Amino acid sequence: MIAKGGKSIYGASIGILMLDAQFPRIPGDMGNALTWPFPVLYRIVRDASPDLVVRHRAEGMLDAFIEAAQDLVKDGVDGITTNCGFLSLFQNELAEAVPVPVATSSLMQVEMVNRVLPAGKRAGILTISASALTKDHLQSARVPDNTPIGSTEGGYEFTRAILGNEFALDVDKARADNVDAALALKSDNPDLGAIVLECTNMCPYAADIQHATGLPVFSIVTFVTWFQAGLVPIKY
Repeated sequence: MIAKGGKSIYGASIGILMLDAQFPRIPGDMGNALTWPFPVLYRIVRDASPDLVVRHRAEGMLDAFIEAAQDLVKDGVDGITTNCGFLSLFQNELAEAVPVPVATSSLMQVEMVNRVLPAGKRAGILTISASALTKDHLQSARVPDNTPIGSTEGGYEFTRAILGNEFALDVDKARADNVDAALALKSDNPDLGAIVLECTNMCPYAADIQHATGLPVFSIVTFVTWFQAGLVPIKY
């Protein structure tokens, strides 16, 4: 056998563009490497704070995200993703800037999830900030019009700690915020058949949300796991 080169790093097919943040990233969070059953390669986009990306549309940061994505490809990744669902705004620009597949946002799953649900059911979105999630974000991810949206924005801990980039996070209170918001989303939408978590920091609570609502829950972890399986199929 003759081994072939061409990359600087091997075995990490997924490159993750990370926000510049200090809040805790517990297991299950996209930014905790223990979350993944396969190696990933991280690149921090400096000055891309949670508040800037979510509440201010990552204004002025596109070039920095493109440069970081291109560096990850040079290092050897086979696909690019990001650790914020609001970066769906950059899907087209990043896809045009690199020669590998790009999956910027968990929101890109909504249309696919709708296709697998029973007749009369549809997916809803749980987001960290409904007030900041605009039509542009949804259209960039091809989310169908009138998709139900719930939010942790009215909670006590999760949205405040993450978007405030706090050094500490009360995990139990953050879990309660996510479960309460999911239950409210279900209560307000009798036709809800599944929940898609917009925020990549919600993934640690996916099982709690599923248990409380009885609905399938899809997240950036489910999306990127699917994405990676296509980039590096299992050899049988």
